[in-house]
Amino acid sequence: MPRTTDGDGTPVPQRLLAAATRLFAERGYDRTSVQEIVEAAGVTKGALYHYFGSKDDLLHEVYARVLRLQQERLDTFADADEPVEKRLRDAAADVVVTTIDNLDDASIFFRSMHHLSPEKNRQVRAERRRYHERFRALVEEGQQAGVFSKETPADLVVDYHFGSIHHLSTWYRPDGPLSPQQLADHLADLLLRALRP
Repeated sequence: MPRTTDGDGTPVPQRLLAAATRLFAERGYDRTSVQEIVEAAGVTKGALYHYFGSKDDLLHEVYARVLRLQQERLDTFADADEPVEKRLRDAAADVVVTTIDNLDDASIFFRSMHHLSPEKNRQVRAERRRYHERFRALVEEGQQAGVFSKETPADLVVDYHFGSIHHLSTWYRPDGPLSPQQLADHLADLLLRALRP
């Protein structure tokens, strides 16, 4: 268990990520200094550099932790012993809910991705591609089984669904008329309606 610098029991990496996420969301990545992050987390710069090599590493981890969660959940849905239509619908709804649950992380990342080093940028693109390919495989499975229409290419279907998700941070409000699950259900149903033969 990573050591902590006070009695709240929260591991240092989680405290640094929480502080960085809050500050990046409030001020923007480029307007947040390492000093401000460590002060907000209540740690030293040495502690930050022990767990994260740079501010760039923190930005990468803000997004990577959400993507890891979503990948694990997608793998669970995709591997379930259920009809492909149910597996795709569950996966399509889940990515909406987990994105809303981590909306600051997602919006920070899409606003700030261009600040990543070329190596980290390639890494993130590869991680996202793996997720999209697994999601697309569900669409293709349904198309090959005749459950889904082949009229629209699977790549376009996936890009359409994820395009709507990537814009959630620009318009979704927690106090709006739809709960995360209600919105997820609507978007998943739209996806399935677009795929019906």
